[in-house]
Amino acid sequence: MKTALIDSNPLLKMSIDFSVSAIRYCQLLQEKKQYVISNQLLKSATSIGANAMEAQNAESKLDFIHKLKIAAKEADEVQYWLLICERVTEYPASADLKLQLEGLQKMLNKIISTAKKNNTVE
Repeated sequence: MKTALIDSNPLLKMSIDFSVSAIRYCQLLQEKKQYVISNQLLKSATSIGANAMEAQNAESKLDFIHKLKIAAKEADEVQYWLLICERVTEYPASADLKLQLEGLQKMLNKIISTAKKNNTVE
């Protein structure tokens, strides 16, 4: 297992922590029998970290950027689902999850931006 890699990489650590929080939130949704929204949210939330992990073995800097852009798109999708959850008053509060997501989005955007600036012709 790549535990050392995860512990030393803030993006991976934050992604995994976010995924765990999302899983717990989705469990609350499932208790309310909100399976469709729970499944959509769970897939996109856990995909962020999966793509960030995959980026660690990118074949090139462009591939690295591409994989992190996919993670950023998944984060945008999570944001969409959380906005819906926020508007359904019967759903559990998602403010903590939204806060974690914002931090993750900022980190992803900063890494992508820096990688693009540092990209040389390959």
